[in-house]
Amino acid sequence: MDADLFVYYDYAATEAQTFSLDEPSYFFSIYSPPRTEAAFKAARDRLEEDLRFASKMITNLCITLNEFPFIRYYMPTNHLPLGPLKPNAQTRAPPPQENSSRWRTQLARGSEARAYEAAETEFATRLLAFMVQNNLEEYKKMNPDFGKLDSSRPRGTLIITDRAMDMLAPLVHEFTYQAMANDLLRIENGTSYTYKFQSAVGAYEDKTAILSDADTVWTEVRHMHMREAIDKLMADFNKFLVDNAVFKGEGAANLNDMKEMLANLPQFQEQREKFSLHLSMAQDCMGIFERDKLPLIANVEQCCATGLNADNKTPKGLVEEMVPLLDSREVANMNKVRIVAMYIQYRDGVPDEDRRRLYQHARLTLAEQDAVNALVHLGVRISRAQTDKDRKNRFKHKPSNEEEYELSRFKPALRTVIEDHVADRLESSLFPYVRDAPSTVTQQVSSLRSPPPQTTSLRSQKPAWHRARQPNQVADNKQRIIVFVAGGMTYSEAREVYQLSSSLNKDIFIGSTHVTTPRGIVDDLKVLDLAGAGSKAIPNGLRDVKGGQRPWQAWYDEKYYTQDAAPPPPRQQPSGGRPQVPSKIIQPSPTPSYQSQSNYSMPQHEVKEKKKKRGLFGF
Repeated sequence: MDADLFVYYDYAATEAQTFSLDEPSYFFSIYSPPRTEAAFKAARDRLEEDLRFASKMITNLCITLNEFPFIRYYMPTNHLPLGPLKPNAQTRAPPPQENSSRWRTQLARGSEARAYEAAETEFATRLLAFMVQNNLEEYKKMNPDFGKLDSSRPRGTLIITDRAMDMLAPLVHEFTYQAMANDLLRIENGTSYTYKFQSAVGAYEDKTAILSDADTVWTEVRHMHMREAIDKLMADFNKFLVDNAVFKGEGAANLNDMKEMLANLPQFQEQREKFSLHLSMAQDCMGIFERDKLPLIANVEQCCATGLNADNKTPKGLVEEMVPLLDSREVANMNKVRIVAMYIQYRDGVPDEDRRRLYQHARLTLAEQDAVNALVHLGVRISRAQTDKDRKNRFKHKPSNEEEYELSRFKPALRTVIEDHVADRLESSLFPYVRDAPSTVTQQVSSLRSPPPQTTSLRSQKPAWHRARQPNQVADNKQRIIVFVAGGMTYSEAREVYQLSSSLNKDIFIGSTHVTTPRGIVDDLKVLDLAGAGSKAIPNGLRDVKGGQRPWQAWYDEKYYTQDAAPPPPRQQPSGGRPQVPSKIIQPSPTPSYQSQSNYSMPQHEVKEKKKKRGLFGF
């Protein structure tokens, strides 16, 4: 069987418009600095191997969608390559001779100089983008019909960026339902939540619910602000009461009313469970919101993240608001770490003495201080001298003309990137194209192409994993934008993708190596200098690389193959007893003539033994 038929679905379509490679260890592979100069070569080999497999999975996504996209990638301007890609004598080309001719143009500088300088532009995003481009071109050679456009869908674009582009989004407190719940509540992998459910007899029991697109209540409210989500839940609940004539009189006016009424609906089990789940989540979120002083914390965070106060002016007295929160014992240290990290980014670095005082006010542990210090490995300037100049912020917050909540003014940088790309104002120096860029000519040519032939082949069929098509539904031919964030994406970035899909009339998808939360990113930063040792993703740290790059099969075996359990040890013979003589196993002849003529029936225990010896695929 052709191996290509197996590998297209090695990514996880986690939601209607999101996907994940389920590789949280790549965060450490990309950003963890090698501990010694001699370790750079092995660390780079490991990173290139990880990027190679990531590129394969992104390629498989494009093949699944029958999309051969233009590819753009993030090229930072405010820092050099990070982690194992940091320019180093072990990995970069040797410098040109000192007495060589003066450099004026690319040609005059010579190949040695260009090779030496290339190390300063070898970002992980660039390497990954070129790998995906090469994969797609190789597939196109073998499958000429791949990516052919129909007359109404323009060619899409794949935008590859990384977590270092925006280190504010993973830290700021979000107050839309999904992002807030995954920040404040213990939700396993963003989908599994255990809560107290009141049964029909009135007793409370632990119940685990799965948050997925199958839950229509969840999909309707997950990107709403918590205030709006609660109002929506109560309105839907009251409508449900009216439609089913369950109660007479007024409906639920608040969450407590909902809770009492739900206890009296034993005949509507499914609806009770859905409403009870989201009632519990909303109540728990609002309880933590008040208990942990999040209104005060979020106000400081919004000023740091946007650089503006609620009146769209430069914040004054920010330190005076921040220091009492750092001093307070009622504020959790996790929130203090987030405040300090965001303040340092707002100031584009602070003097070392000021940073030490912030740690002292907050009473941060050494591990928590390590988390803030580790921001430097993601391109953040944490230390600043008096002579250092301000660096240009390419994603400066733009005040919105729309009405918005004061504590939700910040928008992730990814929103600006997508909007600017669609408006054709995204700088090509910041997000260059790998090969060709879309132009008026190519768009006209592509519009004249005929639709690809309809076929049932896995290679050429247009799958629709991202949506469930309704009967008699008109085909949706919106232009696609696929965003990939190496190093972890946030729920706030996923929310922006859904909202921009609607406002820009595009099919926008977002994926990443994994989905991260504020707690998750802080915990990972604590052990970033330790190559992930002690982290949830890789408790033993990054793997050692020996013998060069592994073949595809070795990687797939490590990721998906489960080793069979060892056979039980033989039974101990009782002392002084007669040793048992193992019975001779009669093996049938392998020849077909014997199998067709013999009436021999294999004993049952031998059949079981035979089954145990079957391999992974049953032969």
